[in-house]
Amino acid sequence: MATLLKRGWWVLLLRGLVAALFGVLAYIWPQLTVATLVLLFGAYALVDGVFAVVGSLVHRYDDWWLMLLVGLADIAVGILTFLQPSITALVLIFLIAARALVTGVLDIVAGIRLRKEIEGEWLLILGGIASVLFGLIAFARPGAGALVVIWLIATYAIILGVLQVILAFKVRSWGEKLEQFKERIGN
Repeated sequence: MATLLKRGWWVLLLRGLVAALFGVLAYIWPQLTVATLVLLFGAYALVDGVFAVVGSLVHRYDDWWLMLLVGLADIAVGILTFLQPSITALVLIFLIAARALVTGVLDIVAGIRLRKEIEGEWLLILGGIASVLFGLIAFARPGAGALVVIWLIATYAIILGVLQVILAFKVRSWGEKLEQFKERIGN
């Protein structure tokens, strides 16, 4: 898994940037209609899922299936969102909450499994905890107004995106240190 992260740090960076951009756009245009929010979220989930699936298949490692499951869950939610654009905000928040719970738990599991292989695994775990908390809050308060839903989604996406960007640079740095260490041993 450490090899995957070393070679594929940029995938994590792209996922973080897309998440943060989605969050910022949701804050900038709070007057978005529910239909537009549905399509924007569907596009985000689909793109994030494709990046996760490609990353898991291109950079095989011991637990590659964890990232594959995250990606497949994202793709499924994205496709479902595009097939049913007229769904209500209540159904959308339940879909988003379910996705947050699934990806959060899988991120926590991946972070725990990586704790002995990389530095900064706590960022992956923290992002997973943020996802789980968001999912639980969204399930507990689904009747909140559309603006509150937008703010919740935007905040979640920005926090998750920032954590993923930080983790990507930590992983990149860790990979460079590993290469330097290998060079010293080889000499």
